[in-house]
Amino acid sequence: MTPAARRRPPVWALVSAAWLGPAILAAFQAYVQGRIGNREPATWREILWEGGDWLLYALLTPAVFWLARRFPLARGTIARHLPVHLLGAVLLCAAWAGGGVLLSWAMFRSTPYGGGAVGWFFTSLPFGVAVYFAVLGVEHAAFYFVEARERETHAARLSAQLAEARLGALRMQMQPHFLLNSLNAITVIVRDRDTVTATRMLEQLGDMLRRVTRADRPPEVTLAEELAFVRQYLAIEEVRFSDRLRPVFAVDPSLLAAAVPEFVLQPLVENALRHGLAQRVGATRLEIAARREEEELILSVTDDGPGPDDAAREPMEGVGLGNTRERLATLYGDRATLTLTRRPDGGATATVRLPYRELEAAGG
Repeated sequence: MTPAARRRPPVWALVSAAWLGPAILAAFQAYVQGRIGNREPATWREILWEGGDWLLYALLTPAVFWLARRFPLARGTIARHLPVHLLGAVLLCAAWAGGGVLLSWAMFRSTPYGGGAVGWFFTSLPFGVAVYFAVLGVEHAAFYFVEARERETHAARLSAQLAEARLGALRMQMQPHFLLNSLNAITVIVRDRDTVTATRMLEQLGDMLRRVTRADRPPEVTLAEELAFVRQYLAIEEVRFSDRLRPVFAVDPSLLAAAVPEFVLQPLVENALRHGLAQRVGATRLEIAARREEEELILSVTDDGPGPDDAAREPMEGVGLGNTRERLATLYGDRATLTLTRRPDGGATATVRLPYRELEAAGG
């Protein structure tokens, strides 16, 4: 919710205040009718009662809004919740009629228009039920309007975040040094006349560039698509670092249709290579894993490098992990987290936890 939205009064308060309109009109009607024809002028008590009877429903409006949110009339719930609202309409009509009787007794020492309390209840019942469902409709209309506005705001923010993520992906994944090193590696391979490997690396670079620069990518892709992109990235890194890089994938095939934010794994992999492989001479084992725990999908990237110390922890969490955290917060709020932890036997693990949800079809 935006700060401006927090400053706005709740809808139920606005609707309650709106009852001032009918109250003023009812009081004015009582006054005018007493001034025309041969009728006696209305007393100030009669005028106040006519207006006050409408204001009684202003006190009942929050109860209607509570019932509307507790038992919404939506697709799949109408048959189950409609009887609740019919009962609520009758009970609130009884409360409205009872309030009118008490107000009349306090002002005139008699029931409204000289009739009995039960008679007044049944007199006001049809109109009271109509008023209840009118307020119920206002609540549902206001709720869906606010929800639609929030979805639009959320979609606009998400679109901006995704665009920023793509630019960030270009900055982080296709940095000048990465492109230069990759092209240098291709040059060496070409000099060795290994045209097959050089062609494969150029194709990988081209595919990655096309993907990160496309403007029609969705905010979420399947885990299979994200893993395919990471494999492309690692294929280039494996050529650059020869036998120093040993990537391992530990992913349950049943999770390949799970929805994940686009470009969620590559920054974690790059971070592990930068602070794992770059910090040692020997081979580095890199494990990309995915598992499900109840309603959560857990993604992790683990390296066996030297691992972060307290002084290096902050530099290790740079632009890539910061952007990833922001996109997780935009997509899932507080239901998703990204943590970076040191392993007891050396190295570090970056872990993403997010709600488990499947897309309709898994990509290649």
